[in-house]
Amino acid sequence: MPSTTFVVDALLFDMDGTLVDSTAGVVGAWELFRETYPTIDVRDILSSAHGVRTVDNLKKYCGIVDPEELEREAERFEAAIVSTSNQNGRQGIVLLPGVTDALAEIAPARHLPNPAWAICTSATRAYASSALRLAGVPVPDVFVAAEDVKQGKPFPDPYLLGAKQCGVKAENCVVFEDAPSGIRSGKAAGCKTIGLLTTHSREQLEEAKADFIVQNLSK
Repeated sequence: MPSTTFVVDALLFDMDGTLVDSTAGVVGAWELFRETYPTIDVRDILSSAHGVRTVDNLKKYCGIVDPEELEREAERFEAAIVSTSNQNGRQGIVLLPGVTDALAEIAPARHLPNPAWAICTSATRAYASSALRLAGVPVPDVFVAAEDVKQGKPFPDPYLLGAKQCGVKAENCVVFEDAPSGIRSGKAAGCKTIGLLTTHSREQLEEAKADFIVQNLSK
């Protein structure tokens, strides 16, 4: 297989589906929320909600519009991802293939004042911090979470902020993403995008116009 080489100033990683697999907890959280919102279709949600902020998903699928209730329910949902991830024989929140080696190679570059990589996630800071700790991922100094931006993915805000906090131009960054919404976010920010086939099909990533597509961070 031919290889492609390009030079960037910073690497911007999504979290869920890129660095960690939290599918078990996400399924558990939606099943828990079905007790409160019995009309939701968990299977339909799981096929389309990945990579989008929890507050945006709860607005869309649960019909929550009150800002304070939305914040409370988002906190409850993300706490449920962690608490249900290893219930009923589920695998918990785990690292995806290739992550350990990839992050070990770039570990020295995660600190300010000159960071060369960041995490830009649709998750809240509280949940993302817990998920990364459980999976054993070192948290970089530049860590963009849901509450840090006005508009989440597929809007460019998360990756624009990640690039800005790394002190580089977005067009000189590469984004690693598994979700079409995240790929669209990265492209809208002007970044190169590498799509990972960890949660979506090649066709879905091609439709989102990922610049490159690989199986996971090991390939």
